[in-house]
Amino acid sequence: MLTHKGPEDWRAANRAMWDERVPLHLASDYYDQDGFRRHRDVIRDFEVAEVGDVTGRTLLHLQCHIGQDTLSWAHRGAAHAVGLDFSEPAVEAARAMAAELGIGPDRATFLAADVYDAAEAVAASATAPDTYDIVYTGIGSLCWLPDIRRWAETAASLITPGGFLYLAEFHPLTDALDDESGSRIAHDYFSQDAWVDESPGTYTDFSAPTVNNRRVEWQHTLGDVVSALAATGLRLEFLHEHDMTMFQRFGSLERGDDGFYRLPEGRPRVPLMYSLKATRP
Repeated sequence: MLTHKGPEDWRAANRAMWDERVPLHLASDYYDQDGFRRHRDVIRDFEVAEVGDVTGRTLLHLQCHIGQDTLSWAHRGAAHAVGLDFSEPAVEAARAMAAELGIGPDRATFLAADVYDAAEAVAASATAPDTYDIVYTGIGSLCWLPDIRRWAETAASLITPGGFLYLAEFHPLTDALDDESGSRIAHDYFSQDAWVDESPGTYTDFSAPTVNNRRVEWQHTLGDVVSALAATGLRLEFLHEHDMTMFQRFGSLERGDDGFYRLPEGRPRVPLMYSLKATRP
C-alpha cells in the first residue's frame, strides 16, 4: 500500500508549522543566509556528482523551502530553475533572495503551491516551463506526503522525455532505529500510520518558542518509493545508499571533516541516506 492514512487536517497543520518557522530559519546559522549571499551554492558534493552538469538545462525543485538549493542550481548554470513550495512565506523569502542576487524570474521562478498540484502550478505560471530536464527533490521532503504514488505520478509528468528525476533522501531504515544509539530496531519499518508530533522549536533551534507545533509525517519504505516511480514508466538508473547523514540523527553519530555525520569507527554501518536517478524514456 503506497497511500497512507492520517488526520484530515494534516496539510493545514503542516503548512502553519512551516510558515511560522520560515523567519527562524532565515535568521539561523544553519541556513547562514549571509554566507549564501557570498557563495551562492549549498549543493552537497555527492549530489553534484550524481546530478551532473546542469548548464543550459531546465530544473524544477519540488518542496524547495526558502530556495537555497534552487538558487544554487541556477548559480551552477541551469538555464531556468523553478522552486515550488506550499509555504507562501518560504516562497516570498526565496523570491527576495533571488532579487537580491540579481537573478530574475527568467532564470529562477518560485511558485507557491502544494506539491501534488505542481503540474497545474507550473502550467499557470507565465515564466515557468511546463516540463523539465531535471526534477530535483529530497532531503526531508517525502515524510510530509501521505500518498507516495501520487507524488511519483506528479513528478514523472513534469519530466521532459530524456530528462530525469533526482531524489536524495534520508534512508527509511533510520526511522526504525532507536534515537540514542541507532543500533537496534525500535520501531516498525513498515508502519503506515501517521506520526503526529507537537514538539516546539525547529531543527535550527530546538529551544525556539513556537506556537504552531502540530506536524504530521509518514514514513515510506525504500521499496514503496522505487515501486511508485517504476509504476510511472520511469527507468531507474541508479539507487545509491550512503553511510552518512546531514545532522545528528542519533546520539552516537560523529561529525566528520566533510560536515557529514556517521556512526563511530568500528561500529557496523547501516545506510543513513539514499539517492536515486530515474529517467523518462
